[in-house]
Amino acid sequence: MDSKVASGFLGRQLLIAMPGIGDPRFEHSVILMCSHSPGGAMGIVLNRPARDLSAEDLFRQIGIQPGPEARLPQILMGGPVERGRGFVLHSTDYALADTLRVTEEIALTASLDILRDLARGNGPERAFLALGYAGWGPGQLEGEIRANGWLTCPADAELVLGADPEPKWAAALGRLGIEPTMLSRAGGMA
Repeated sequence: MDSKVASGFLGRQLLIAMPGIGDPRFEHSVILMCSHSPGGAMGIVLNRPARDLSAEDLFRQIGIQPGPEARLPQILMGGPVERGRGFVLHSTDYALADTLRVTEEIALTASLDILRDLARGNGPERAFLALGYAGWGPGQLEGEIRANGWLTCPADAELVLGADPEPKWAAALGRLGIEPTMLSRAGGMA
């Protein structure tokens, strides 16, 4: 058994959906695990762009007017839980009091202050705005991993904060030396 699963702590890891995961919301997903404890887990889906919503429109909807120096982040659908809530995944060159440092190079902030700073051009150098998150109850994620629903690999800033979200699934598998076309929808255990 994977020692990370046995210990129950997958923080700082990426979850990579296996083909046939059984939940269409997570097909070909790559998720940055932001927290994981015996009480459950929380992560942000990294490769689901919000196609019908621009950052400019979203900022205006919440009463923030982007200035000429604005660094507006790409918007992602971060997961099926609390889709009306925003989470900014960003580089660690920026931090507020409530910023969670996920890794040495990746942070998570969930406040309007970071959005105001981005609108003024004062925010982090690299950022994505995720709407919603992926969440699991106690033991749920560990069970999904044991059932061959997910692979894990260490998170790195280039993959997480890289510009184009769509090829992240294949890139994450590549970090493990896996060619996506070689994966089967059926899994098993020896």
